[in-house]
Amino acid sequence: MSKLRIAVVGAGLIGKTHIERALGSTSVELVGISDPNPVAAELARSIGVAFFADHRELLAEAKPKGVVVATPNATHARIAVDCLERGAAVLVEKPIADTLEDARRICEASSATGLPVLVGHQRRHNPIMRKAKAMVLGGALGKPVTATVLCTWLKPRDYFEAAWRRQAGGGPILINLIHDIDLMRHLYGEIDSVQAWASNGVRRFEVEDSAVVALRFRNGALGTVTVSDTAVAPWNWDLSAGEAERFPRQDIDAHFYSGTEGSLTLPRLQLWRYRQDQGPAQGWHDPLTVERTAVHTGCPYTEQLRHFAALVEGKEAAVSSALDGLRTLEATLAVTRAAASGRAVDLPEQTP
Repeated sequence: MSKLRIAVVGAGLIGKTHIERALGSTSVELVGISDPNPVAAELARSIGVAFFADHRELLAEAKPKGVVVATPNATHARIAVDCLERGAAVLVEKPIADTLEDARRICEASSATGLPVLVGHQRRHNPIMRKAKAMVLGGALGKPVTATVLCTWLKPRDYFEAAWRRQAGGGPILINLIHDIDLMRHLYGEIDSVQAWASNGVRRFEVEDSAVVALRFRNGALGTVTVSDTAVAPWNWDLSAGEAERFPRQDIDAHFYSGTEGSLTLPRLQLWRYRQDQGPAQGWHDPLTVERTAVHTGCPYTEQLRHFAALVEGKEAAVSSALDGLRTLEATLAVTRAAASGRAVDLPEQTP
């Protein structure tokens, strides 16, 4: 079976992750790398892949059928639209863009060209999330009631040597919390309203270091998220799900979803509910049972590339479409607006 010809634009930390996975993929063939940094040229040479300083040259000469856009957020729309208009489908890293206007530009270009866009919310491709989604859709929780999510950990001092990480937009709301909001949307559906409070009280940088968020979902469920990159704590997806080898894995949960028939923890996939033989009059005096599903392992980035190839070939629908990426960005930016104003922010019923 022929592989999908892809290229990677941007050879930074996340770009290198895509490059490594592409080199070992059975679904895609890496035919080019584009990045103005001379270090990227050396990387391309070392792995025997064509290099281009400009992504438009890459599109013209390498002629990929798909492009991974792993560049700074502010450049996503310009590069993604260039790719779509030149006949290449796009896998764009999260967030889809840094503004709603640019996110809409990508959605419109995808619609106009008929080419798919996949947004790189890689956690959706984790086998753990696939199982959780199937459990929620299968009615294991009953009617969703609440969601409680933690994203708390300590980033080291050298992380903030890059100036943009100390400035507005470079904090844990847009960098980390967006992942958790996307997973909550993935399991519970669209968000109706957001309230939030943010603080920079520890580091005193321009950017926040902590935030607490309250969410109302359109299905009636309520959710809370606590995010902080200045807390000594293990309760976050990155440390508990084991997606990245650079983080020490902790055998804990960070997401808790509760409904009228049961509750589910993630990433350990523990399902809590009453025994079926206890009758209808069940409540807090009755013992709960817990069933722990075997944690499904797999590399979400590898699965994401496989899915991207299937998406381009028309074999699968997008797990995280451009519109999905737009709506997750919309909800995340609403957190920033709510924290700044001290007021709840209602989200539109449908994003144009």
